[in-house]
Amino acid sequence: MLHLYNPDDTIVALSTPHGSGAIAVIRISGRSTIATVNNYFQGADLTKEKGYTIHLGKLVDENNNVIDEVLISLFRSPKSYTGEDLIEISCHGSTYIINEILRLFLRNNIRMAEAGEFTMRAFINGKMDLSQAEAVADLIASKTKITHDIALKQLKGGFSSEIKILREKLVDFASLIELELDFSEEDVEFADREDLKNLIDELTVIIKKLIESYKFGNVLKKGVPTVIIGRPNAGKSTLLNALLNENRAIVSEIEGTTRDTIEEELNINGIIFRFIDTAGIREAKDTIESLGIEKTHEKIKQSSLIIYIYDISKMTLEEVKKDIAIIAENDTPVLIVANKTDIKGSTENIPESHIPVSAKNNENIEKLKKDIFDSVIKNKIDTSATIITNERHHDLLIKALNSLQNVKEGLASGIPGDLIAMDIRQANIFLGEITGTISTDDLLGNIFGKFCIGK
Repeated sequence: MLHLYNPDDTIVALSTPHGSGAIAVIRISGRSTIATVNNYFQGADLTKEKGYTIHLGKLVDENNNVIDEVLISLFRSPKSYTGEDLIEISCHGSTYIINEILRLFLRNNIRMAEAGEFTMRAFINGKMDLSQAEAVADLIASKTKITHDIALKQLKGGFSSEIKILREKLVDFASLIELELDFSEEDVEFADREDLKNLIDELTVIIKKLIESYKFGNVLKKGVPTVIIGRPNAGKSTLLNALLNENRAIVSEIEGTTRDTIEEELNINGIIFRFIDTAGIREAKDTIESLGIEKTHEKIKQSSLIIYIYDISKMTLEEVKKDIAIIAENDTPVLIVANKTDIKGSTENIPESHIPVSAKNNENIEKLKKDIFDSVIKNKIDTSATIITNERHHDLLIKALNSLQNVKEGLASGIPGDLIAMDIRQANIFLGEITGTISTDDLLGNIFGKFCIGK
């Protein structure tokens, strides 16, 4: 749990990864930042320098021993990341130097920052709202251009702006309905019920679209779980190696070699696919193989895409159909791959819907990758539209939608204005929790506690 915000606290942390490197950056934020750093900096007088300036000098300890030659980047409140006085010290990336600098400031009434505390201060000081703060973590975690673009759009406030507009429209009507309550004895209506119904319909369409985008956004963020299955020696491990273009899985002529699942990621046109190589589906010959096959069936249930591969030189189409009937029970898309086309005369009678490959010789693998991508992403990805990738946002949008449905049902049944106002207020609370307009210490601790220290 993060410390409750205390404006008198000054915090410090390493903002670059731990370990030796050419350069490391140590970040300090809080009221005593500039004065404390200035006491141990031999260079410019930082207390007299303007913000957005960089200064070269030596950092020394209490005994005037030089720790390192450093660059000081100076940011003054409120024009900094946290909204407070903030300094970033760029030093040489020696573990010894980093620790000596951190210890120096810890001895001088500056405490270590907790995970996400710099960004939490940015939120508290109004530098960003909560959804933008969460986008910082998404931006750091982004692995592809698409996830980078989505996080950057949210960081710039695209999603926040949409939520703000929704809330403003609801607040306007809520205030009119609550005004009616003050004149309840006079039986007057300030809020036109038909206009309110039209507004609820308009907001419902917008929120449903945002909720629907989460199915796609969650896939973009976490990757598409893709299971490779088939009978023993069908070429599952060879196919995984061919897709990854490396020898990741053990390949053997001995049946039942893969006893556990092997997972690897591959970026195809900006989408992360999490490929899972599984144990062959057959009657298990020992306890260990039986556990592996059990895991295979678990992964099938959890997958968003199934790649079924078979050996065209050994299996009949009837056998393939039986296997597909077993694995395709949950409506998950299935790509059927006809493997070992390198064997002479084996390519006859392959159905058009099956993808012929030679995993061993890397034949038709690029075509398979295209089919894998197309099976999940059928249309061009529009990153200019708002795409929800955050589970918390998704859950709150569903709750807000339910409250709006209650408003609509209340209007249809003619319930009193105070009950309608209550449902509108509840929808606004859920929307406000997305951006942090309404928040609790537990919520902030849960969100920022997942950040890396130094951010």
